[in-house]
Amino acid sequence: MSLKQQILDDVKQAMRAKDKPRLNALRLITAAIKQIEVDRRIESLDDSQVTEVLTKMVKQRRDSLDQYQQAGRDDLAGQEQYELDLIQTYLPQPLSEQEISRLIEDAIAETGASAMKDMGKVMGLLKPKLTGRADMGAVSKLIKSRLS
Repeated sequence: MSLKQQILDDVKQAMRAKDKPRLNALRLITAAIKQIEVDRRIESLDDSQVTEVLTKMVKQRRDSLDQYQQAGRDDLAGQEQYELDLIQTYLPQPLSEQEISRLIEDAIAETGASAMKDMGKVMGLLKPKLTGRADMGAVSKLIKSRLS
């Protein structure tokens, strides 16, 4: 079963269970997926594209969560945390720091990268392997530290 179909099935289950918070969060996910499909004029996103959408949503939720916590808005922070937790259930298990470091070392060796100008090659090789499984901003910082 595709990731998109799993999400749609979960929407139906949430409707039947009358679980409003879960249903609302799932509808946000389906709306984001549908928006990408409409924008790109494609019939249906594949699992990797859905994972990209979910990863972007996780990043947005984390940013919002930080802002709400700094502003003392615990009610909104709780909602963001709930949505963040739900979205993460559809993403693959995150990689450990050791696994990420190993993949970075392998990519640097494979591309022959030796300076910052080669960072694009390394990121290009790593992005398909790490999408949804690691914070690409943190990975970028690790690569910069290795290449500088």
